[in-house]
Amino acid sequence: MTTNNEKDHPIVYVVDDDKSVRDSLEDLLASVGLRSMLFASTQEFARSERPDAPACLVLDVRMPGLSGLDFQEEMAKLGIHIPVVFITAHGDIPMSVRAMKAGAVEFLTKPFREQDLLDAIQQSLTRDRARRQDCSVKAELDRRYATLSEGERDVMDLVVSGLLNKQVAARLDVSEVTVKVRRGQVMRKMGADSLADLVRFAERIHGTNGGALDLKL
Repeated sequence: MTTNNEKDHPIVYVVDDDKSVRDSLEDLLASVGLRSMLFASTQEFARSERPDAPACLVLDVRMPGLSGLDFQEEMAKLGIHIPVVFITAHGDIPMSVRAMKAGAVEFLTKPFREQDLLDAIQQSLTRDRARRQDCSVKAELDRRYATLSEGERDVMDLVVSGLLNKQVAARLDVSEVTVKVRRGQVMRKMGADSLADLVRFAERIHGTNGGALDLKL
């Protein structure tokens, strides 16, 4: 079981088939207060039990078996959404372009400056914290939406589309009083203080943008 303290304590995964590289990166990360988990292959990493915490994956490009670049493409299929920082002793421009197009935060060629790696790791952890927060918000909104009755959902969908109460009533063939009651229930259950809040919540629930949300939990 992961404690709240562990969830606030980021972790850096290092995948490199060279033990000396793994050991040196472990020491570097420890020197700046970052915990790490080390793996000799992408297969070993994929099979591991990973803590529920903000994370970054430092990944070697060339390894026996599945390469780092190929594993990057597999990560989404495996449900692994961790920002990647590539390191390699044999990089070239096509490799770096492929990695960055697939969403890598950085592509560093050995020997690289330790500070460049640490900067890339911090950027990755910031990105992962934002992703995790976004997922948490989406899950909470979905939970709230699931508490609405079918009639309340109908009212919510029409209200956020811009219809007035009397127009919603006509569309649903109910009284305007009924619409007002259901609208009030929707606002309460969704935790919305205004119509603008409700519109943003609906956008996030249905997969459109919705912008940054700060929910009252």
